[in-house]
Amino acid sequence: MSQITVIEHLLFHQKESPMATGRFTRLLSELILSGKIINQEVNKAGLVEILGLTGEVNVQGEKVRKLDDFASQVLEHRLQRTGVLCALASEERADFIPIPADRPQGDYILIFDPLDGSSNIDANVSIGTIFSIFRRTSPCEQPVTMADILQKGSEQVAAGYMIYGSSTMLVYTTGKGVHGFTLDPSVGEFLLSHPDIRIPERGKIYSVNEGYWGYWDDPTRNAVSYFKNPHNDRGGVYSLRYIGSLVADFHRNLLYGGIFLYPADSRDPRYPHGKLRLMCEANPLAMIVEQAGGMATDGIDRILDIQPAELHQRVPLVIGSREDVTKAREILTQKAEWTALKLYALPRH
Repeated sequence: MSQITVIEHLLFHQKESPMATGRFTRLLSELILSGKIINQEVNKAGLVEILGLTGEVNVQGEKVRKLDDFASQVLEHRLQRTGVLCALASEERADFIPIPADRPQGDYILIFDPLDGSSNIDANVSIGTIFSIFRRTSPCEQPVTMADILQKGSEQVAAGYMIYGSSTMLVYTTGKGVHGFTLDPSVGEFLLSHPDIRIPERGKIYSVNEGYWGYWDDPTRNAVSYFKNPHNDRGGVYSLRYIGSLVADFHRNLLYGGIFLYPADSRDPRYPHGKLRLMCEANPLAMIVEQAGGMATDGIDRILDIQPAELHQRVPLVIGSREDVTKAREILTQKAEWTALKLYALPRH
């Protein structure tokens, strides 16, 4: 493993990343420290009684888990005091959080999912923190507005995630490639372990919750059937790998290649476009995958081109290797029933 720390790496590449100023470096440093604190609690969660539910319900209508709540509090507490943010927004909060006027202000906006995959906490499954960074669009002397927050994903200046698993990793991009760093617990530093990550053009993994098959429309079923078909034009059946933790499923496919799908379904009329959030989940992962050579769509349109209408807007997500996502998009654009595949009518030998 390289001995280059994430901050050293960022400083070294400042000439290639004009936005990587000292203020941005401080923001990233606080994000990293917050991740280390969260990681410590994840590792000993059962011992300090922070597994399980708090008894509260968040803005998404979901039951709040104790560790999820802890992660959100850590991030909010530390990042509000950096002096480089003008606002932050969390998956757990109904509205964005402006930095109080009596504290130092900056021009960065941080949007984050404090603990993605939190429903898997009690089962010791890999979970993570996802973050997205923008610059405000209004003059700094004016109060921050929702218009500053609701920017297209293409306007992100940086995005990344920390994944807490068998090892703890930070993966991030500032628009100049994607780099991964692994936490060395002996020195307490994230060290460069995956320089210039490139997702394979085509994978052999598809990731989707097939338990929702009966709630999908025909084009979605056709797309999933394509990757299951041993006679498809990609050289045969793909392997199904689905953890149920977005950051973990995405991280695996980023390294190995493949496609992740969370399509719209008819299970819950409150979420006709699926349950993933555009601002704190789809946008940051879309920036990462594109910088790594991959592709991210809502099934049809590029994720980073979507103009958000609200903070907690939800979108379908099809993300991964470019050739695989392109093929899925081709199928999903077909409105008539696709009859080229007859998966269950294949001859048995």
